[in-house]
Amino acid sequence: MEQADTIINTRWLVPVEPSGAVLDHHALIIRAGRIAQILPQAEAKLRYQAPCVRELNDHVLIPGLVNAHTHAAMALLRGLADDLPLPTWLREHIWPAEQIHVSAEFARQGSELAVAEMLLGGITCFNDMYFFPEATAQIAAQAGIRAVVGMIMIDLPSVYAASADEYLSRGLALHDTLRGDPLVTVAFAPHAPYTVSERNLERIHTLADELDVPVHIHLHETAHEVAQGIERHGVRPLARLDAIGLLSPGLIAVHMTQLKTVEIDRLAETGVHVVHCPESNLKLASGFAPVATLLERGVNVALGTDGAASNNDLDMFGEMRMAALLAKGVTGDATVLPAHHALHMATLAGARALRLADRIGSLVPGKYADLVAVDLGCLGSAPVYNPISQLVYAASRSQVSDVWVAGREAVTDGRLINLDPTTILSQCQYWHDKIQF
Repeated sequence: MEQADTIINTRWLVPVEPSGAVLDHHALIIRAGRIAQILPQAEAKLRYQAPCVRELNDHVLIPGLVNAHTHAAMALLRGLADDLPLPTWLREHIWPAEQIHVSAEFARQGSELAVAEMLLGGITCFNDMYFFPEATAQIAAQAGIRAVVGMIMIDLPSVYAASADEYLSRGLALHDTLRGDPLVTVAFAPHAPYTVSERNLERIHTLADELDVPVHIHLHETAHEVAQGIERHGVRPLARLDAIGLLSPGLIAVHMTQLKTVEIDRLAETGVHVVHCPESNLKLASGFAPVATLLERGVNVALGTDGAASNNDLDMFGEMRMAALLAKGVTGDATVLPAHHALHMATLAGARALRLADRIGSLVPGKYADLVAVDLGCLGSAPVYNPISQLVYAASRSQVSDVWVAGREAVTDGRLINLDPTTILSQCQYWHDKIQF
């Protein structure tokens, strides 16, 4: 018999490729952190043996969820300033709190809280944008989660950096430190066109091309942002980025609630990836991303939670459901964004945006074993006619039982392996008392 590291026997397996496929009573074979084979359980028993065999009789096994946009450390600001429009929320509450409280320790402990929440909810990879990305990278590596951390840039001095030059130098140092890391990579993360000058955007464009890394930016998030861009620069923000040369498959454009048809066509022409954050956009009344039209034009659309300060959770199950329902409501078409495409957005589309689709995002032999088991054997998920529909429209993140990243268990039977919830909660209480008073 052939030797494997782990054999997972599951009631249903959803590979995402091909889209909509569901495999009954199959086994997934893990060897050296990767998916070696997927085959019927009866055949697997005859061919493979392993020291670890998991029997998941009521579960569906899916690729790890990819949170394509978040601000992990902002989990410590969850609920601080709710029910406010974005400009007020940002300028009068979040930025002032950050100026007082953000530090390397804030970023480390906030990221620890966020990573714990994400792993327990089936997220195995996240794309982050925040100060002190070094701290977030450290926590990701410690927890065993895949991450793309942002080399942050904003035209405002902060406790992290006093100038554009310092932001860039610190980001480039992080890039060099993480070179070859198996789980954590980097992207340039200019905050937005209204907070980063044209000169600095041009510098980032040049460096991104030289280093071959993505650029991750908030873009066309609100009507106010677009109107402000026209008033200051005479053109819409997307046109500014186009003139610089940033529109390309290397650009990850987040939110994109304010788009004209010609702009959508331009996104399709240039291969820009869009990250849809439906819950955050709804809560901040930012608008509705035209997801159905973007998908029709062939634009790759991924899903993100945004930060817990504006969502207020890091729940990709909630984002899948909201994305599917919102698309139907906005278009008046119940067939738009079916469940299998919502799952695709939360997995393979995110992996593509982050340049990781050759490694993660679907369950195919050769890719890393980034996996999530979801228990559908509970009252709220019964009966199961279509496990993909149940995942999107009925299941919750509380039904995640097991999580693997590169074949290593990060969550087993609902318990974190590498992080201590008691310590994390104690840290949260410390920051709550400090920030509130």
